[in-house]
This record gives sequence, C-alpha cells and structure tokens, in this order.
Amino acid sequence: MPDVPLVDARSIVRHFGHVQALRGADFSVRRGEIVALIGDNGAGKSTLIRILSGTDRPDHGEIRVNGELVHFNGPQDARAAGIETVYQDLALAPDLDAAANVFLGRELMRPGLLGRLGVLDRSRMVRQTGEAMARLGVTIRPSAEVFTLSGGQRQSAAVARAAMWATSVIFMDEPTANLGVMQTQGVLDLIRRVRHAGTAVVVISHNLPQILEIADRIVILRLGRTVGQVAASATSVDDLVRAMMSGMLRSEPA
Repeated sequence: MPDVPLVDARSIVRHFGHVQALRGADFSVRRGEIVALIGDNGAGKSTLIRILSGTDRPDHGEIRVNGELVHFNGPQDARAAGIETVYQDLALAPDLDAAANVFLGRELMRPGLLGRLGVLDRSRMVRQTGEAMARLGVTIRPSAEVFTLSGGQRQSAAVARAAMWATSVIFMDEPTANLGVMQTQGVLDLIRRVRHAGTAVVVISHNLPQILEIADRIVILRLGRTVGQVAASATSVDDLVRAMMSGMLRSEPA
C-alpha cells in the first residue's frame, strides 16, 4: 500500500512532571523520503524521536508502522520494526573495527559447535559489512578501527550500520554537526544514497540551509505541537524561522 506511511505518529503527548514536552504532535514519513524535523530548542524534537525510536513511551497518542498499531517497550522493539537511529554521539565503540561496530549486539557465530561455544564468524561479518558499505558508496575498510577514522568517516560508518539493519526508517540527529565542508557534503550524499535505496530518512537539524538542500519535506514543531509541514522546494529559511517562532507557516503545506 504505497500511500500508507512507514511510520505514522498521531496526537503524541508526553509529560515530564509538570513539563509538557509534547502536546499532541503528529509526524509521518513514507518510503524513499527524506523528512526534516525542525523546531527551536524545547520544541519537542528530541522527545518525539526518542518515542519513535523506542527509548521513551508516550503518555497518549498512537504510533503505526506500515499501518499497524505498535507499542514500543524499548529500542529493541523499534529495531524489530525496522527503525534505526543515528544519535549525535554516534554510539560507536572506538576500539573495535567498523565491521564489529556494524554487528555490535547482532554478532554472527560460526556454524556448528564453534558457534555454540561463542566463536564469532569474523570473516562473514567483514564480508557483509564490506558489501553493505560498497552499496552505499562508503570507502571505509571494514577492518579499520574506529579510533583511526576521521569525523566524517565515523559518521559514515554509523549511517552504514543503521542502513544495513533498517527496513523502514533511519532517524539521524544532527548528522553533520562538527564536520568540515567536504565531510558534510559526503554525509549528505550518503543520506541521499540511503534514500535512493528505498529507506526513509528523518533528519533532525538546526542547519536550515542544509535542510532545504537535502529534505523533500519539512515538519515544524513548536512548543510540543506540530505547527505545519511544507515541501522543501516551496519554502525558505525566513519562512521556516517564522514558523518556528510564531507557529505561522506562510508556504503551502506539503
């Protein structure tokens, strides 16, 4: 059913004591789409992504994946639904190589008795990591230890890991923060390749010019509510800033 969103969240509410982080936020993303989620500090972006990635639970509202109502009790439930998240800290183990990081928590065991004894199938993990990176145009060696990689290479490794396991959506939190110009362009190109492979990508970022460059659609949160959405081609930085500050979106909705 092509019109059914991969992920569709409706009327999401989340309280932290007396603080209302989300007051009825709506969000959806479809296959092969890059959606940017923007808002000022305190708008509820991080809370919404934590809920959609299974690390937090809403007080009210519903989440559907491929049209089916889901209740995530933890990140493992979201991952089982094909949802992966690349956080700003990347969550990579620097002393392990790229292949070990890709399979961290999903290690492959050797067949037969060796596997039952806990012996890893190192060659198969390296081969599959190399194949996944080649499909995405990532030139990192699977055997390269993460601490030897540049910032852009580490970000690419984290994205490749997410893309290898995601069947629905990848959430990316500030994916180009602290990267140089060339490294940033490399990550943006990688995000496009992930989208072209059929996986939806959701980018959370404060870099509005960059958002306009890469996103198909932009969703704006303000004070815990979704105040609008717009095609990236139909808006401007000034319009987005106005929407974040006032809740008024001048451009036509997407």
